[in-house]
Amino acid sequence: MKKNDPRKLEILDAFAALGDACNWVEEHDDVERYYKRAKEGYEEQLGRDSEKALKVTIGLIMMTCSSNEEKIEKLRDLVKRCEKAFGEEHVVTLDTLDSLGCMLRGNGEDEEAKEVYERRLAGRIKLLGEDHKLSLDSLNNLGAVYDGLKDYEKALEYYEKALKGSERLLGKNHPNALDTVVNMANIYSGRFHDFVKAMEFYERALEGFEAQLGKDHDNTKMRAMNFSNFLKVSRNEERLESLKIAYPWLSDDEAIRLFRESLP
Repeated sequence: MKKNDPRKLEILDAFAALGDACNWVEEHDDVERYYKRAKEGYEEQLGRDSEKALKVTIGLIMMTCSSNEEKIEKLRDLVKRCEKAFGEEHVVTLDTLDSLGCMLRGNGEDEEAKEVYERRLAGRIKLLGEDHKLSLDSLNNLGAVYDGLKDYEKALEYYEKALKGSERLLGKNHPNALDTVVNMANIYSGRFHDFVKAMEFYERALEGFEAQLGKDHDNTKMRAMNFSNFLKVSRNEERLESLKIAYPWLSDDEAIRLFRESLP
């Protein structure tokens, strides 16, 4: 078939979509097979540094590299290729920076992760605007990086921006917004020992998860358990007792153990 053949590209798109689907259900052998088939075809049809070929390459790197160090090195090279082919603000460049930032954070390389996430944030804001969900995810990730670097004031600054945007875009009780509330509560409690402020955020998070998911959802139960631990540390016996009335299983050590073991 000739290059840029629409029929061939439709088939390759199907292979790439199958790879994505298998990745979602963690069928790793099939992921690699479908992604490789799509990548080879895209490179033949569109060129080695085409958008479709580079996008599939991200998934292949994550699937086939045997170590975090190898993934990081290949993603660094891929970022350079994407920037050369499309520029700093193209969606594939930003997706590659996203994968690189995640790997750097997981590998304890927070300084470089910070630089990567700052580049990604700037690109996403320019491409999508400040109130796009992906821009808000970037703000939240930067908050987490600064938390890891023990720059807690900066972490709160980014979390606050992410929270305001998430509440505007998604609503106060959306899980994304509530996860940021929990992150802020943890900083106020564990880093600043500001128990009054931490209490405010833990209460806000639990109320939001109850409203959004119900009291029996695992995410809500996790927040209730974390809140219970905070109340024990801060010696707020009165609020702890009222929480145990709302969540009776918090009074049962065996129930707490079983719940923890049930979490993924």
